Amino acid sequence: MNHETLIESLVGIVGRPYVIEQTEDMASLLIDVRRRYRGEALCVVNPASTDEVSRIVRLCYQNEVPITPVGGNTGLVGGACARTTEPGILLGLSRMNRIRKLSTVDDTISVDAGCVLADIQAAALEAGRLFPLSLTAEGSCQIGGNISTNAGGVCAVRYGTMRQLVLGLEVVLPNGHIIDGMLHLRKDNTGYDLKHLFIGAEGTLGIVTGAVLKLFPAPCKTATAMLALDSVDDALKVFSLLRQRFSERVTSFEILNDSYVKLICERMESVRSPFASMPAWQLLVEVTDSDDQADLQTPFENVLAEALEAGYASDAIIAQSEAQTHALWDLRHGVSESIRFAPNMSHDSSVPLDAQPAYATLVEERITAAFPDASVLMVGHLGDGNMHVVVLFQPGYFADDDAFLATSRALDTLIDDVVVSLNGSITAEHGIGLSYLKRLAKTADPQELMLMRQIKQVFDPKAIMNPGKLFEPLK
Repeated sequence: MNHETLIESLVGIVGRPYVIEQTEDMASLLIDVRRRYRGEALCVVNPASTDEVSRIVRLCYQNEVPITPVGGNTGLVGGACARTTEPGILLGLSRMNRIRKLSTVDDTISVDAGCVLADIQAAALEAGRLFPLSLTAEGSCQIGGNISTNAGGVCAVRYGTMRQLVLGLEVVLPNGHIIDGMLHLRKDNTGYDLKHLFIGAEGTLGIVTGAVLKLFPAPCKTATAMLALDSVDDALKVFSLLRQRFSERVTSFEILNDSYVKLICERMESVRSPFASMPAWQLLVEVTDSDDQADLQTPFENVLAEALEAGYASDAIIAQSEAQTHALWDLRHGVSESIRFAPNMSHDSSVPLDAQPAYATLVEERITAAFPDASVLMVGHLGDGNMHVVVLFQPGYFADDDAFLATSRALDTLIDDVVVSLNGSITAEHGIGLSYLKRLAKTADPQELMLMRQIKQVFDPKAIMNPGKLFEPLK
């Protein structure tokens, strides 16, 4: 089938307005959010239903046309960038944005994959419930992409990653067949739990078109504080105190180093550090409770006083209003906007909790030794072991793209060596996409990679689904 015939067939499925062919109209979807990868596509196709997705995929399967699924295009590793050896299509799900059902009996919400995360959060809140996945891009990212990348976010310490929040999935396989697994069951022991193959698969095994998600009681009480610390080790001691006192009510536990805070305060006029002098580390902690009669503030103040008395923290600021709470979170979320002025490399690693101090120390020491002109920013979800490292260089530092890439590869090796030595993961929540291909091939167990390739072959024998992702081509 030639390209013109393919386009007309796609128009026949979704209608002329929903097949976009002009390069300028596709431009925003052909480049990733970090503007590091540019792709090419015959067109962008925007179906309105699972049946239309199935028909599109079946057509592409029969004609061996590559498909790159794209959601909100907020991924940080190029996972939705169309990189194919043969011209293919981008498949967008933005029209599939219905909330199909919300049940306060079994605390579930059933949604189309194109639903924006913030809209799901709002629907849950209107029903007195919480959908706890929360991340910086929640106003534009889509739940299908969150599922396909196993998103984490700032509440994973309490509620887990996307994998822990999914009960059922509806998926279109590469041959167009629809798996209707929209189950609301908390217990189901009927063989392999196939949904977990699609969660985190980055669209390489099929296209998620619908999901049943867990809901939780909406929090009625929140206590938030920022602590000044000398070390990551002290932060973990504070974490132990909080978990002992509040158990699962510890909702967020985020850490920021001084280089990170200084940069945010320099680049964002509205953001300030809450402390008069800059500590080596700042720790943002939040506990919540769904009992509107609960007294969070008193025990929260007591445990922070205990941390101060024990010397784990040198100062603590407890938010006294919603505005103060937002101000503390603005400091935490400022990195994406603040680093755009200069070349930088960002890493998304996780190591066991007790290895976090060693990870922070070793990474900073090795980067500083190798690149003394770089700034090392650290910000992370310390409670679940996920530390983000951003290495920032001054504008004009690199002569050209080749010099930038050479330094980026050197940093990858440096950081990955530390991660592997500490039995960690080179990517905690961002996925593999294009950025981590070589790193995965270098650090993963060859047997595991072989099994992943075999799974891919079973589901997608023609290799049309999001080609070029996860695996480097076999030599």
